[in-house]
Amino acid sequence: MIKNYLKIAWRNLIGNKFSSLINIGGLAVGMVVAMLIGFWMWDELSFDKNFDNYSHIAQVMQHVTQNGEKSTGTSVPWPMAAEIRKDYGSDYKYVDMASFNYGHILAAGDKKLTKSGSFFEPRMLDMLSVKMLKGSRAALNSPASVLLSASTAKAYFGDADPVNKVMKVDNSMLVKVTGVYQDFPDNSSFSDVGFIAPWDLYAENNGLKKQADIWRCNCYMSFVQVTDNTDINQASAKIRDIKLSKVNKGELNGKPEVFLNPMKNWHLYSDFKNGVIVGGRIQYVWLFGIIGVFVLLLACINFMNLSTARSEKRAKEVGIRKAIGSMRRQLILQFLSESLLVVLFAFVLAIVVVELSLPFFNDVAGKKMSIPWGNPLFWAMGLGFSLVTGLISGSYPALYLSSFKPVKVLKGTFKVGRLAALPRKVLVVLQFAVSVTLIIGTIVVFRQIQFAKNRPVGYSRDGLVALPMVTADIHKSFNAVKDELIKSGAVADIAEAGSPTTAIYSTNSGFDWKGKDPNQAVEFPNIDVTYDYGKTVGWQFIDGRDFSREFLTDSVGFVLNESAAKFIGFKKPVGETIKWDGVSYHIIGVIKDMVMESPYEQVRPTLFHMLKGSGDLVMVKINPKVSTHDALAKIQPVFKAYSPAQPFDYQFADDDYAKKFGNEERIGKLASSFAVLAIFISCLGLFGMASFMAEQRTKEIGVRKVLGASVFGLWKMLSTDFVALVVISLLIATPVAWYFMNNWLKNYNYHTGLSWWIFVITALGAIAITLLTVSFQSIKAALANPVKSLKTE
Repeated sequence: MIKNYLKIAWRNLIGNKFSSLINIGGLAVGMVVAMLIGFWMWDELSFDKNFDNYSHIAQVMQHVTQNGEKSTGTSVPWPMAAEIRKDYGSDYKYVDMASFNYGHILAAGDKKLTKSGSFFEPRMLDMLSVKMLKGSRAALNSPASVLLSASTAKAYFGDADPVNKVMKVDNSMLVKVTGVYQDFPDNSSFSDVGFIAPWDLYAENNGLKKQADIWRCNCYMSFVQVTDNTDINQASAKIRDIKLSKVNKGELNGKPEVFLNPMKNWHLYSDFKNGVIVGGRIQYVWLFGIIGVFVLLLACINFMNLSTARSEKRAKEVGIRKAIGSMRRQLILQFLSESLLVVLFAFVLAIVVVELSLPFFNDVAGKKMSIPWGNPLFWAMGLGFSLVTGLISGSYPALYLSSFKPVKVLKGTFKVGRLAALPRKVLVVLQFAVSVTLIIGTIVVFRQIQFAKNRPVGYSRDGLVALPMVTADIHKSFNAVKDELIKSGAVADIAEAGSPTTAIYSTNSGFDWKGKDPNQAVEFPNIDVTYDYGKTVGWQFIDGRDFSREFLTDSVGFVLNESAAKFIGFKKPVGETIKWDGVSYHIIGVIKDMVMESPYEQVRPTLFHMLKGSGDLVMVKINPKVSTHDALAKIQPVFKAYSPAQPFDYQFADDDYAKKFGNEERIGKLASSFAVLAIFISCLGLFGMASFMAEQRTKEIGVRKVLGASVFGLWKMLSTDFVALVVISLLIATPVAWYFMNNWLKNYNYHTGLSWWIFVITALGAIAITLLTVSFQSIKAALANPVKSLKTE
């Protein structure tokens, strides 16, 4: 029986090559989109799940009320882990400190590279189930040891055994390689940790235990693993006030609330607002999941429409089958088997297309995904997915075709009424409503990105380069370095700074001024700079002046950004005094806000003051008359001469700023790709429907031509119905798109609006695409010779 079903299904596919090609192609495209989105969603939802203790690991974080708002941060003071162990140790298996993961100079012999790495307390290796390839997890117990990731070990030592080799970290910490661990997976919060060194080495090298106020600097991280019978939320509630008895009065006003953030929230639920999780990447997971379902649904709609549209041609077949005893159940199985055969071909084609498109998709999505060919679960899900798709796409045609009355069919009195076309029209409207919504959404996303990119940033990024300074060598010889570079003609200006123009490395409390509420906790980003910083980055002054060597008192001077001046509330800020930890600083100038953090958020009140030690980086303004390549070629030997132990690394301010749009641009590119494919699938269905309608009305067109109808009139007649359906879909899609995109834009403090022209252009584009799609078949039918269509009945 099944063999017979498949044989008939194959004959029907071969006999209707055009509609079969549209069905298979449309379904394949829909399945490609669904598979790619499925891989992306799986990668996102499985983030960090490679850790054996995933459900028991959490990060210690804190809420602090500063400047009238409750902010959430991952930084904690360095004694935090010891304090939790001392007071609440029974709830935890591990409580450990860690440094932030950032670039360090890692040297082995003459090879010096900048590698990202972290300093862990030894038990974190057990917490994170670090897989050792050489050595053991206990190897980190040695205070002067280092563990290398497999990729880092390969970069330094090739195929040689790195164990017991001596290396140097940041040109100051001498360490011995005691082990090699397997690289963390790409979908892991620790994926870019290239080496791990002991926390005690970090603490000793940075003098943590010698700090006067060990609870003031929130500069480190702490991770915990609760015991198997401990609830993370209950453990979190116990440590809420652990800092209150440790901090000074100024920080006490900030009402610090310590809490545990479970690992399951780190990636998908990372956005906090006023101390409450408001979302994160989970919103994009839901968004693309919905898009995947709808795009696949569009492909299924095509199949339903074309199958039911061709029902009249198969009406006699159904009538004869029923007349000789076929049951409706058998007919339904017959038509479902045809649907499943189409889906099987589409699935095979989709697998091929996915394999070919994955490199491009990975590049756009920032992933490293591949088809798990050897995973039985993948094939089970793929075949199950195909089965469900086949049943969905074939259900309506099967039920519809099997319902024909054999008596009417065989007598020739069977006619498909006007209402029979209604479901097809509804499905076409649904198709284009989804497609138009995706297009509007894509336009809004890219417009929001462009709106933020065009935002005034308060400084000049052209030719601005940041060179990180891991050692103090350049600082010690800064004037000599500056003179050489200026004389070379490659550099227009140069200065040291504590933060780049595209990030803020330091925030502090302890500020007071005339008129300030004594109970209000404040914390300002503060950037330490040298005299020529303002000239180098292109500060734009609103009031006052820049730091100057002519005024010795500028060593205790502040330059405020516009937001800080407004927040503090001085009517004429220049000349006023702000106290910082009891030391009086006078305001010498006010500049326009510099967008140093997210371009979508408001600029924080920021203070600039004179650098008292070595800066974290050197800011260089390349001479606009010199090419970037030539300028870097002149800068490098000067830096190497004064700091030979440090690799010559640099970052362009333009590149760093562009990275801030990376997430939104990836989302926009993916959404636009899916929107194009959705439109393609919809147009594919329209093309098939237009072809069928033209074929169905061949004799009508012939009569009309004989009676004098023009080609334009016939084209208009055949196209009007489709345009009307698209107009209805626009009326549905427009308010839906407006509602969702308006809510999406509210996630950003600095955002564009929803202009009317977006909807008008989308509407005109959809109508134009529709006309182009159906015009080929309409004009072809209108130009056909009426004699051929009328000579046979």
